[in-house]
Amino acid sequence: MKMMLLAAILVCCGCVHLVQPPFALAPNVFDSAQPATLGLQPVPGAYTSTVFTARAGSNTYNHGAVLLPFKGELYVQWQSSARDEDADDTEVRFSKTSNHLSWSEPKTLAKSTASELVTNGGWWTDGETLVAYLNIWPKHLDPKAGYVSYITSTDGRHWSHPKRVKMQGGGYVNGVIEQDLKALPSGRVLTAVHTQPGLIAKPYFTDDPLAISGWREGHMTNLPHKPGISRELEPSWFLNAQGEAVMTFRDQGGSYKVLASVSRDNGESWSLPMETNMPDSRAKQSAGNLPDGRAYIVNNPSGVKARFPLVLSVSNDGKWFDEAWLLRAGDEDMPAVAFEGRYKRVGYSYPKSIVWNNAVYVAYAESKENIVVTRVPIDELVNSTMPDARKP
Repeated sequence: MKMMLLAAILVCCGCVHLVQPPFALAPNVFDSAQPATLGLQPVPGAYTSTVFTARAGSNTYNHGAVLLPFKGELYVQWQSSARDEDADDTEVRFSKTSNHLSWSEPKTLAKSTASELVTNGGWWTDGETLVAYLNIWPKHLDPKAGYVSYITSTDGRHWSHPKRVKMQGGGYVNGVIEQDLKALPSGRVLTAVHTQPGLIAKPYFTDDPLAISGWREGHMTNLPHKPGISRELEPSWFLNAQGEAVMTFRDQGGSYKVLASVSRDNGESWSLPMETNMPDSRAKQSAGNLPDGRAYIVNNPSGVKARFPLVLSVSNDGKWFDEAWLLRAGDEDMPAVAFEGRYKRVGYSYPKSIVWNNAVYVAYAESKENIVVTRVPIDELVNSTMPDARKP
């Protein structure tokens, strides 16, 4: 029987308190006895293209891919270095395509300096101007922390000089931005910022169509965790059938489950995050909505550290995820780690997604070396072949 997710029972000091997690995974959707596939079937017509392949003599560490369409082309941005994660030679790169079959030669958006590490913070656009966010990590800070800047372009070729992202009323955003910016139905842009001191994940929103100023912090109480880092990290979000924003988090506390929080007031206040039963690999994930309103989550629902398989889970109402499809399997065809490097691991790592041209595009790294994009036709995400027992 379908689990009944109860509504909020208390609103106090701007914080919504829930008695049930914001969503749940239906029983038997995943078969843990088949870790390579979780018993799931691939999406018919799905296609994976390679943006960048690590080779000897090239940058062999590549990670954190994130997508955005702009003026008829699909852009992908990622972090790249010769060998190691967060190395001194780290730079932010991008490529683009008009057909998903062939990608342009990667170009550099920004490079690290002797005093600051630079990593990618994602994209935004108002349709006329493309914004590339850059997360700047001063090397002297302890605990680790940083701030966000941005550059802009109207043609994808010529870029402005970096500037700091501004808060409403003046001052700058005091933290690094999460890559998953999306617009609420009101037009308000919603994401999260890992704020200083340390890395404390907080919802952030702005009514600036270009999302370079006017940012405000949403009110959310973090769960208890270690000093300098929140238990909630690297979130994404979707809308449920009631129009509520549901933010999903990596759980740094070690549950290997997705955490979630809900906002009923356009991102201004949020419920206390709760542990859901959606398995995760304690890594980045991506969430969103299909054109018909269905909610989806893309992650590695292994329930352990393994970042495979890569799975797309779907819910009709954003509260009951009862269908799922396999995007990439953890089988003999999964790319191995080909080059040595710090924090390398096999798997399909840190997926980020966008809905464009009647498809879900998912960007991720293969074993933190190759940047790839899987295109999923939305028309195929209908009436899956799951047994009736998996449905409510």
